[in-house]
Amino acid sequence: MTALRVTTDVDDIDLDIVHRWLSEEAYWALGRSREVVEAAARGSMNFGALDANGRLVGYARVVTDRVTFAWLCDVFVDPAARGLGAGKALAAAVVAAVRPLGLKRVMLATSDAHELYRRFGFESVTDPEKLMILGAE
Repeated sequence: MTALRVTTDVDDIDLDIVHRWLSEEAYWALGRSREVVEAAARGSMNFGALDANGRLVGYARVVTDRVTFAWLCDVFVDPAARGLGAGKALAAAVVAAVRPLGLKRVMLATSDAHELYRRFGFESVTDPEKLMILGAE
């Protein structure tokens, strides 16, 4: 396994790379502008997985009020670095950061990483019929 370090300092995270990943490769954020990526990052808790050379290989963002609720989103691992532990490092860092806040609920949505998140204590929603969404018009 490659040595990875997770930073929570947004200034240590190359947002140009994050923008490219999200706007070009992440199905949930295709076409997202660089300005939106920057504004979202500046208003959130950020987690960047850096390899031994300091290269960004993964990113995650947590939207939270730091009191009651958090939403884990925009998790992306560079395809060239998948399988090297960046997803696990990011998930572990996120859980370590939000647990001390004593939040009632930390949520996420994933189409393919359920087993990864289960390892860190996330569970399937037991009452999804209660969840609703207000989408963009």
